Amino acid sequence: MTSKKRLLAILAHPDDESLGFGGTFARYAAEGVETFLITATRGQRGRYGTAAQSPGLEIVGKAREKELFEAAQVLGIQKVHLLDYLDGNLDQADPGIIVPEIANLIREIKPQVVLTFGPDGLYGHPDHMAISQFTTAALTKAALPEFESAVGNPHLVSKLYWFAWPPLKWSLYQAAFKKLTMQVDGQIREAQSSPEWMVSTRIETASFWQTWWNAIQCHQTQIAIYDRLKTLSEAEHLQLWSSQEFHRAFSMVNGGRKLEVDLFDGLC
Repeated sequence: MTSKKRLLAILAHPDDESLGFGGTFARYAAEGVETFLITATRGQRGRYGTAAQSPGLEIVGKAREKELFEAAQVLGIQKVHLLDYLDGNLDQADPGIIVPEIANLIREIKPQVVLTFGPDGLYGHPDHMAISQFTTAALTKAALPEFESAVGNPHLVSKLYWFAWPPLKWSLYQAAFKKLTMQVDGQIREAQSSPEWMVSTRIETASFWQTWWNAIQCHQTQIAIYDRLKTLSEAEHLQLWSSQEFHRAFSMVNGGRKLEVDLFDGLC
């Protein structure tokens, strides 16, 4: 394993890295950790600012791709790997293609720590749920000696974390943005907070809230409709962006119930 600390997030859409994990990226980049991002889609089915109708998948995808790279630069992400899957259809991707694709990138990057969404996809978003499943499968494949790859040798990731949304943070987020729901197969899926006991790790990010917020603002196609964000005070921003919470899905180096304050806890 490389002695250099490396952090990789594997996510579904442009803006996931900022709205979901921006504080963590900003903090660890500032501390000299090499940070990387895999984004599976260009977010082609997302909003296009305040436009009532989408100008089409290609135009939206190009706009959001540009926003993604701008936000990554703000957050100090060393490299972004943008895959070529269609927003909204990620759960239909062929596992025989996407899992080896991600596994090859894991072998290339050699991260000790990987971040992604939990199995519930935050609010039942099919793309978020799919990338969680593909990430888990790819972590396994990247470590298998029998997985033949020209990219590099087998690599065992030491720790996997899922985004966690404790009750207080969830209520603050809902107040600033909106009630997160989506309709899937005729049923409404709604965001639910994580029980506080599921939070295994809380990362202090208050010193980086401005960087985090600057990265979020890069995604104007998605946040332009949230007028409430334009009027938040610094104190309200700090409430939202002063910490990041995670659930430790697996660890090869530590365990137990003690609250972690560092994703690299247990690693040299």
